[in-house]
Amino acid sequence: MHTFKDLGLNDSLLQSIEELGFTQPTKIQNDSIPLILQGKDVIGESETGSGKTLAFGCGIVDSVTRQDGIQALILTPTRELAEQVKLSIRELTQKPRLKIFAIYGGVSIYNQIKCLKRANVVVATPGRLLDHIERGTIDLNSVKILVMDEADRMFDMGFIDDVEKIINKCPAQRQTMFFSATISRAVKGLANKYMLEPKIVLAGNIVDPDKLKQVSISVSKNKKFSLLTHLLKQEDIHMSMVFCNTRNISDFVEHNLRSNGVNATAIHGGLTQNKRLKTIDRFNANEVSVLVCTDVAARGLHIKNVSHIINYDLPRDPNDYIHRIGRTARAGESGQVINLLTNFDRNAMVKIKRHNKTFNIETQELAEFSDAQISKPKSEVGRGERNRVRRNHTGQNHRGNGNFHNGQKWSRIRRK
Repeated sequence: MHTFKDLGLNDSLLQSIEELGFTQPTKIQNDSIPLILQGKDVIGESETGSGKTLAFGCGIVDSVTRQDGIQALILTPTRELAEQVKLSIRELTQKPRLKIFAIYGGVSIYNQIKCLKRANVVVATPGRLLDHIERGTIDLNSVKILVMDEADRMFDMGFIDDVEKIINKCPAQRQTMFFSATISRAVKGLANKYMLEPKIVLAGNIVDPDKLKQVSISVSKNKKFSLLTHLLKQEDIHMSMVFCNTRNISDFVEHNLRSNGVNATAIHGGLTQNKRLKTIDRFNANEVSVLVCTDVAARGLHIKNVSHIINYDLPRDPNDYIHRIGRTARAGESGQVINLLTNFDRNAMVKIKRHNKTFNIETQELAEFSDAQISKPKSEVGRGERNRVRRNHTGQNHRGNGNFHNGQKWSRIRRK
């Protein structure tokens, strides 16, 4: 393994890296940075948290200048990742800094239009970037570096058509890099279509399997939340992420955990960008000990010191399971994964084990625990009331005697 100085970085980058506290490159950085500095197209496979952003960020900072418009474009699947990548690359630049901006949906497009006129590096989600392209408010003619970060996630989220439109708007003469936690067949197909003799860099798994314990606990569906509450109140669970498959379930779990005295907060795609960023900051600052989340938090985001991953819902895609558990057992620390297994999850567990035959997922006996108090969040109660009213007005309301009445009868009742 080399030092950062051995990789051919300039003095300014070396100073920035030293100030950030990095002393030795990770495998993905060690193997990819020399190729990136040579201008090669690169496909890099490495897990979240392994240093991919610093790897391609060094190439961007080394090549981009402040005078020539937008010279580097980075595509990310989520708003959080766009903000994180922007900040990470900004930290690598010395004064005068490059002008680096992130553009994504959910915020004012007009402020972004002003920023784009001065930008040297743009980090963007595909949908909002296409909005700017269609409006004519972004000029990609000077782009010489194109990066697709978390490339496989782009496919999972259905962005591939948008991504191809964006790639075709960039100059043909450019350096192209795809970085991802897993290089799927679809990603390889896109690379063959748009990259020139790409160099493939495989960094392997940074999660230490010797320090990662995986268990499954069988539980009935109506007892699952009570078991989760019981587990989270154990003394050895310090910082945990609880994964759910939908926004509504995440809100339900967070609301009821707090009602049962567990210091929890939720993050999912239904929250505003500002709220999502503040939630991650609070968790990283140990202001809350439980982060209830959908798979928006499984990839790309900088979340540290996680001791436990609890799958309240098992993911349907075995790859998502890998990304979830990769949040713990890092940098020599131990970690544990707990899967709450109902009858509805057994097929998903079979797929996970078949996809990852080296995993040792132990079956753990169910301990005795008390029932937790469960209620619906106010938002859920309100939604139920609104739905009831809407059903009334469409003539499909359920009468107290167990019978339905049609629209004509309902109109007659209302007139009375």
